[in-house]
Amino acid sequence: MCGILGVVSQTPANQLLYDGLQVLQHRGQDAAGIATLDGHTFHLHKDNGLVRDVFRTRNMRALLGNAGIAHVRYPTAGSSVDHNEAQPFYVNSPFGIMLGHNGNLTNAEELKKQLFVDDLRHVNTNSDSEVLLNVLAHELQARSKGPRLDVPTIFAAVSAVHRRCRGAYAVVAMIAGYGLLAFRDSHGIRPLVVGVNETALGQEYLVASESVALDTLGFKFLRDVAPGEAVFIDFAGNFHSQQCSDRPSLNPCIFEYVYLARPDSMIDGVSVYETRLYMGEYLADKLKREWDGVDIDVVIPIPDSSRPSALQLANRLNIPFREGFVKNRYIGRTFIMPGQAMRKKSVRQKLNAIGMEFKGKNVLLVDDSIVRGTTSREIVQMARDAGALKVYFASAAPPVRFPNVYGIDMPSRNELIATGRSDDEICREISADRLIYQDLDDLKAAVRKNNPEITAFDASCFDGNYITGDITPHYLNVIEALRGGGNANKLSDDDQMELDLAANATSM
Repeated sequence: MCGILGVVSQTPANQLLYDGLQVLQHRGQDAAGIATLDGHTFHLHKDNGLVRDVFRTRNMRALLGNAGIAHVRYPTAGSSVDHNEAQPFYVNSPFGIMLGHNGNLTNAEELKKQLFVDDLRHVNTNSDSEVLLNVLAHELQARSKGPRLDVPTIFAAVSAVHRRCRGAYAVVAMIAGYGLLAFRDSHGIRPLVVGVNETALGQEYLVASESVALDTLGFKFLRDVAPGEAVFIDFAGNFHSQQCSDRPSLNPCIFEYVYLARPDSMIDGVSVYETRLYMGEYLADKLKREWDGVDIDVVIPIPDSSRPSALQLANRLNIPFREGFVKNRYIGRTFIMPGQAMRKKSVRQKLNAIGMEFKGKNVLLVDDSIVRGTTSREIVQMARDAGALKVYFASAAPPVRFPNVYGIDMPSRNELIATGRSDDEICREISADRLIYQDLDDLKAAVRKNNPEITAFDASCFDGNYITGDITPHYLNVIEALRGGGNANKLSDDDQMELDLAANATSM
């Protein structure tokens, strides 16, 4: 889950990109970067940290030009501490290309080998985004006739990228001397939208992970980039688009609606906020069916993503809704913090209970989801410490039982509290009195209420169905071992060989 932006403007792009990254900060707090293009010269600044900490006045002044791309990152592949893996990435051949990527390539190690042996290209980091950049660069070079590019050649190169790359990817790239390229994987897993702004000097275009960036920067929403589609905006402001996949299909990541996206965003024709309201309605109906006679005095959301669901649930059940936790907004999101101990420690720093809302009451806590269970367990204990008689827990999403390999940091089955446990066992693990989960069919229905044309989703973290069709137990064993979540003693010889190749890829 990263955030990407790309702009072709009539005025300097640096402030637009900075402001856009601030709006997309929720999509990644590990690193930030902006690259602008002034004529044929790229200007780049990137580093680890929040947007406000990475960029100073001197950095902004050096980002010259009316076009550029930007990125906020949290790591799902590569190292979380190496500032060299902050994006955008750059290659100087052919033409000079800057690229930012949201998602995860599931065949990155195979592509690294191809790049080194067949394409004679060197990948200098562990990031799959640099792999994707080099694949794009190679395909542009292979299809260009001489030193010049044209739009059909660019789209042909994207088609070749789709044939070679598997997984989830939404991409923005600047090609020196030509323009802004953006494209989305053939399954449409990660979101990408495009907007336009009419100015006295001419049209401006902005591509972003979420529509909220368009809203806040004054751009009019044009449309979502379709699965498999590429759009190209040249520096004269001409807009080109083409379907570059042989078999595109829309399978948006359903976890975007549950947690990742801002509530004021629209993704694939679906309001994130309205979806979360519907999630509360469906969960309330399930409570009526299965918890008849359970005495609930108050419904309390766990800030912030669950608030719409909790509010609608309370309204539908005619139970008082109260704010029981105050959030310290200067603490990062615990979901994307690396390491169990850091997440556990940050919960008490991030939330504080309002005692009067808990004391002597049976409370229903509503959260958007339960992933590792660490946060849930701490919050249940906070409610008890504040004087709650009973603490019930409701998840607006189904149990997360499977790793996500498409760009969300929940890779290890050992880390997921729902893997191998029943609902009753999970309830005991988080020390709640009762626990209820959303049904997956109801979650899908909540999204489809906004856009009935969506017939399929990437819901792999809930159902274990990996829509790219290439995820095997071998693959899961390797990524878990790479991230320290698996048991190295259980790796097969083939798994260990793949692990060794992946660990040594940058020294080949």
